[in-house]
Amino acid sequence: MSTDTVSDILIRVKNAQAVYHKTVVIPSSKIAFSILTLLKKEGYVETFDKEKDAEDKFDQFKVYLKYDSEGEPLLSRVKKVSTPGRRVYAKKTKLPRVASGLGIAIVSTSQGIMTDREARRLGVGGELLAKIF
Repeated sequence: MSTDTVSDILIRVKNAQAVYHKTVVIPSSKIAFSILTLLKKEGYVETFDKEKDAEDKFDQFKVYLKYDSEGEPLLSRVKKVSTPGRRVYAKKTKLPRVASGLGIAIVSTSQGIMTDREARRLGVGGELLAKIF
């Protein structure tokens, strides 16, 4: 896994959908669980299960991917905002609206990882992790 966990998770899902895989495996972590839960709730992935790897050493998530009615990937455009070398924060009043509300921004707040809509509703700001549109 790379040093940028969020980017690794999103790009693994995006690349697997780009070549029309049914599943993708992501190493298990708390942040991976939070992001996958958010992607499932927003409808970008079907579901995911926690399982052991082939050697029964490490936990990993098996993510079942979701496609639209025409068979096209749902997660096709991802833009990483914060990076390990450059963090980007937004106050609750400055949270971005992605694609006029059709996309989502993933925000890490003091109350957990959530979408820009949830953060706006709860009145919290935080670190902008990525935009999906």
